[in-house]
Amino acid sequence: MTNPKIRAPRNRTITLTAVEVASCQPNLLQLNSPASLGTIVNKTICQDLFEALPYLPANFVDLLFIDPPYNLNKSFNGRPFSRMTTDDYEAWLESWLQPLIRLLKSTASVYLCADWQSSSAVQRVAEKYLLVHNRITWEREKGRGAKLNWKNASEDIWFCTVSPRYTFNVEAVKLKRKVMAPYTDNGQPKDWAESQQGRFRLTHPSNLWTDLTVPFWSMPENTDHPTQKPEKLLAKLILASSNPGDLVFDPFLGSGTTSVVAKKLGRRYVGLEFDEGYCCLAEKRLALAETDPRIQGYEDGVFWERNSKL
Repeated sequence: MTNPKIRAPRNRTITLTAVEVASCQPNLLQLNSPASLGTIVNKTICQDLFEALPYLPANFVDLLFIDPPYNLNKSFNGRPFSRMTTDDYEAWLESWLQPLIRLLKSTASVYLCADWQSSSAVQRVAEKYLLVHNRITWEREKGRGAKLNWKNASEDIWFCTVSPRYTFNVEAVKLKRKVMAPYTDNGQPKDWAESQQGRFRLTHPSNLWTDLTVPFWSMPENTDHPTQKPEKLLAKLILASSNPGDLVFDPFLGSGTTSVVAKKLGRRYVGLEFDEGYCCLAEKRLALAETDPRIQGYEDGVFWERNSKL
């Protein structure tokens, strides 16, 4: 995953040298027999999902985050994913979601990502195996314009659980918003507070997220992965649906965002990704998290509105 192209001096995209790739390769796991939790915890498994699934232990996952390829023609580091019929895509989703259920604790939560074209298929498959609680829609903030259609600038995340018993830490995921109408009660602020940055109130999280920034070239978390999710997005899900020390599993790890954020927030993690280059990017990002645990847009224990905390 070395990248020879010349980048602007202010470009902070994380890349790999040949030396870094060679040094990270020995740290990657491949499973060829049943693995204990101690073998895989806080590791990156570089393997085809269907090859690894039979060797993963049962009932070890507290939080499952799944960001599969959407039903689009897309290239992932030279590996193409081709658009299917809706029925075929739904069958493909079920082919790996059903065996993943074995890995979940009875109190586990599951988040499944989708775009508008694949969202209904994701919902139908999820409802076969899980309790579906909500659909989060988040604003991507960027995307190509369309002359004959509405610009596509949102994606969905389906929130599911294995059972009615699950973790949801609402106080950990409140959003800090600027107060537009500072109401008072007997001269005192009502549900807001004055600070050096201005007047803010903490609001309960909704299923409509407009405070995220898709990673781009000037952000230190950015990689060349074509569908990288923001660290802030993962932070919301991990803080809401897990506790410190819980285990977060991502079977489509990509360049490592889920594992990185889990590490920054004091959770254990297991990431699985087929592409070795992306696995090495994940390992580099995990090493960087040792010295820089910051998450853009999350500070002082709360989430800030987009671009209010850079």
